[in-house]
Amino acid sequence: MNRSKIIVGKPLPNIPWEKRPKGSGDVVWRYSGNPVIPRDIVPCANSVFNSAVVPFGKGYAGVFRVDDRTRSMRIHAGRSKDGIRFEIDPDPIRWICDDPEIGRFVEAYDPRVVEIEGRYLVTWCNNYHGYTIGMGHTEDFEKFYQMENSFLPFNRNGVLFPRKIKGDYVMLSRPSDTGHTPFGDIFVSHSPDLVHWGRHRHVMAPRKDRANWQSTKIGAGPVPIETTEGWLLFYHGVLTSCNGFVYHMGAALLDLEQPWKVRYRTGPYLLNPRMLYECVGDVPNVVFPCAALSDPPTGRIAIYYGAADTVTGLALAQVDELIEFIKNNSEH
Repeated sequence: MNRSKIIVGKPLPNIPWEKRPKGSGDVVWRYSGNPVIPRDIVPCANSVFNSAVVPFGKGYAGVFRVDDRTRSMRIHAGRSKDGIRFEIDPDPIRWICDDPEIGRFVEAYDPRVVEIEGRYLVTWCNNYHGYTIGMGHTEDFEKFYQMENSFLPFNRNGVLFPRKIKGDYVMLSRPSDTGHTPFGDIFVSHSPDLVHWGRHRHVMAPRKDRANWQSTKIGAGPVPIETTEGWLLFYHGVLTSCNGFVYHMGAALLDLEQPWKVRYRTGPYLLNPRMLYECVGDVPNVVFPCAALSDPPTGRIAIYYGAADTVTGLALAQVDELIEFIKNNSEH
């Protein structure tokens, strides 16, 4: 498999990168300088995690979950020259919204960002009489415009595909409940205009036939990466242990034209909580992927993930190795 011809997209020569540690056989490995975003990078912050990063200009920009010292959940804009050292705005995003009913802010968390047709679309978990998928857009990461919520409560993990499929915008999501949902399947929905969503299709469910890393619930992670082998989707999977939820990262390959059809899906996890900053924090034992960068010519992939609901880590992979691993270790 020629790694330079697998990923579909624009070159990203300055993608953050570090070689796999000597002696490691892992298909996904951690950046040695983790966590790349500490919990106190913003003066008001209690924690900074589950955040989105995209290429912007000559560097990177993003939307970051910042839980403040009242423990309110907010999202802030930020920037980086190299994808490793970030500057995050001290104040949360102030959304410009024409409809005061939608614009009445309560809380926001776990954002994703994707560029489609020249603007950056932001999705996040928005509290509107319960948690649902909020949506907005920006062109400069200075002014942000809020749109209609995508779904009724209760829903989480709204993740847009990076282009239209057969003329429609397409979004992954996970219907949920009022609390820390002890269940969760991934669905896909279609829209002609980013406002009206329908044609909902089931994508995949937790594996409940036995105890395993994705037996309680699953949820879409970063924006899917288009490859010649299908849409590469990183997702989180949750095990309910005797001491609570444990969050892991896996991956799947979805059909390019019918993304509710799963071609391959990892049996083993790709990343699990094992470093101190992943096991100890406000919510122990969590790795939660929210953003991924890719460079087609080199096949390099960089994944940003929340660690222990406290800080942000960076993980790395080569696309050819990753796809081979997914295919050879698929339980689908």
